[in-house]
Amino acid sequence: MIGTFVNVAAIIIGSLIGSVIKSGLGEKYQTMLYDAMGMAAVGLGLAAVIQNLPHSTYPVLFIASLAIGGILGTYWDLEQRFKNVVARLGKRGQETDANRLGQGLATAIMLFCIGTLSILGPINSALYGNHTYLFTNATLDFVTSMVLATTYGLGIAFAAVVLFVWQGSLYLLAHQLVTVLDSVLMTEISIVGGFLIFGSGLAILGLKPIKSVNMLPALLVPVIWVIIVSLWK
Repeated sequence: MIGTFVNVAAIIIGSLIGSVIKSGLGEKYQTMLYDAMGMAAVGLGLAAVIQNLPHSTYPVLFIASLAIGGILGTYWDLEQRFKNVVARLGKRGQETDANRLGQGLATAIMLFCIGTLSILGPINSALYGNHTYLFTNATLDFVTSMVLATTYGLGIAFAAVVLFVWQGSLYLLAHQLVTVLDSVLMTEISIVGGFLIFGSGLAILGLKPIKSVNMLPALLVPVIWVIIVSLWK
């Protein structure tokens, strides 16, 4: 899993650099970067949906995933639990900072975990010992984490923990699910992830107060569905 370790290190280092740069920026520049990340998230989310939806094997799975995932996330109150963690990472007593960091972390988690490189990378690493995808992904995540930390602070580094669990899980499952992980499942997860990234962007821009964290369990629904279908074949 050397590729995953490199990817995690890239996010942590990028977050450190970004948090240092942030201290030298004025409020108007931080606001500008905040808006820029919101627009970028909206664009990336739309691109993921438009690119993958025509190739979906289960055209309505994303609807069920968002509904089921949203219900589960709301039932578990992930948003509040997430805010409690953010409060420890950020400055105590500053609710605005905590809310912003929460939005930033939700966006970071989706940007880092949902993508061709982040999904195929652990698979290639596990089956062929090829870390090229993960090294490339690490480079992209380094830049992304640096920009995000410039806007939201060092707390963005927490997304590296989620990335490690995500890629580690794919690494361990690669041998059993390789026939679906590199095609069907990647497409279905990318569609759901695209909608989540889009919704996160709307929340960052203040256009719609979507609780992105409560929607995160939606990413697990396609995984469970594809595993069940593969067992029936």
